[in-house]
Amino acid sequence: MKTIKIAGVPEHFNLPWLMCIENGEFEQVGVDLKWTNVPEGTGKMCQMLRNGETDIAVILTEGIVKDINAGNESKIVQVYVQSPLIWGIHVDVNSKYSTLNDLKDKTPAISRYGSGSHLMSIVNAENQNWDTTALKFELVNTIDGAVEALRSGRADYFMWERFMTKPLVDEGVFRKVADCPSPWPCFVIAVRNEILEKNANIIGQILEIINVTTADFKSIPSIDRSVASKYNLKLKDVQEWLALTKWSQKKLDETAFHKIKNQLLELKIIDNDIKYDHVVKTFF
Repeated sequence: MKTIKIAGVPEHFNLPWLMCIENGEFEQVGVDLKWTNVPEGTGKMCQMLRNGETDIAVILTEGIVKDINAGNESKIVQVYVQSPLIWGIHVDVNSKYSTLNDLKDKTPAISRYGSGSHLMSIVNAENQNWDTTALKFELVNTIDGAVEALRSGRADYFMWERFMTKPLVDEGVFRKVADCPSPWPCFVIAVRNEILEKNANIIGQILEIINVTTADFKSIPSIDRSVASKYNLKLKDVQEWLALTKWSQKKLDETAFHKIKNQLLELKIIDNDIKYDHVVKTFF
C-alpha cells in the first residue's frame, strides 16, 4: 500500500474526494490516500507543497500558478472544477458600507498572502478600476479570523466562496454586498514534482478514480441533501450551487493556461512570463 498525502479546503467542492476515500476506492488500487482539511486555504496549501507536508493539493488556479512562478516545485496535473468560483464580498452586518463602491480604498481581510482571498481582492479592485497598488491587507488566517477582524474594524471586507459563507450571512454575522466570479477555472489538482517523478502511475490512477466520481456526482441520488447536511447549508443554496458548478476531468490545455497567465501578468499578480511545461504536467 502506497501512502499519498492530499490537502484541500473543507468545502463542498471536495466531497467527491471524501466519498472515494470512505468507499475504499483508492485502497482497491493499493493507495492509502490521506486527506487533510486546510481551512486556511490556498496560501497554506502552497506552503505545504513546498515543504512536503502534502503530495497533492486541490487548490485555486491563480494561487498555485503564482506560487509555481515563485519557485514551488509542483505542477498542475488537471483542472478539477471548470466553472468559476463565485466570491462573495462581505462586510460586518453592522458595517456602514452598503455598496461595492463604498469599499474603495478600504482594507480587505485575507487568509494569507498568495491565497485566493488575497489575489481575488486584487482582481476585484482591477474590475472596479481602483488603484491595486494602494491596497492594504489585514491577515486573518481563517474565516473565524475574518469574522473577528470585520467586527473589530481591523478590516472592512472579506472575500470568500459565496455559498460556504452564506450561513454567516443568514445568521446575521456578515452582510454580502456583491459577487465577484473568478475569471478562470477555479480549482486545479497540483502535485509535487518529486511525487510525479517517482509515482506517476499512482497519480494517474488517483486521477482516474476521482474523475469517474466527479463526472457522475450531480446524478447521485439525494446528493443535494447530503451536501446540505454535511456542510450546514440550506437545500435551496446547495441546489443553486450544483446548477452553477461544473467539475472537470481534463487537463489544463495550453490555450487556457496562456489566458490565465496573461490575466495574472496584467493584474501584476505574477511579474514574469512562465512557460506551460513549467506549470502543467499532462496525463491524458
